[in-house]
Amino acid sequence: MDDLNREVLRAELSRDEGDRLKPYKDTVGCWSIGTGRNLDRADGGITAAETALLKITRASCLQKGITEAQRVVLLDNDIDAVMADLDRALPWWRKLDPVRQRVMVNLGFMGIGNTQRGLLSFRNTLAAIQQGRWDDAANGLLASKYARQVGARAIRLAALLRNGPRKL
Repeated sequence: MDDLNREVLRAELSRDEGDRLKPYKDTVGCWSIGTGRNLDRADGGITAAETALLKITRASCLQKGITEAQRVVLLDNDIDAVMADLDRALPWWRKLDPVRQRVMVNLGFMGIGNTQRGLLSFRNTLAAIQQGRWDDAANGLLASKYARQVGARAIRLAALLRNGPRKL
């Protein structure tokens, strides 16, 4: 198990992204399936390795949907991909406590992007996270266009940023 607790992360992402075994149009009009898997991305949404392992393609997903087991594999692959993107773009994220690492992965599901779009566009919020200024980080997240789009999800993530791991 990862230090960030993958089981908890899966549950948080399932709550925030939703779990759908049939294709649907997401909030920006892209075909999606599973736990927020974008089927309109450049690679068709299903990699060659996933096709080989899971016996699915973009076309089969759009036509028939996926199974619960396939959804879990796709979600784990997406988590791994976001973590690898974070490692490349923001290597300091690994020094955060596990709760805030989960927030970073959750935010990474919007796409890492660049300084104009995606997680990297949150320059002030990311600086606050890196510096451990949790109130500033939470407030920055809540003041974003992203927060206006996702509502309760941003409120939950801001609370996790602000509070971190709780001592019992």
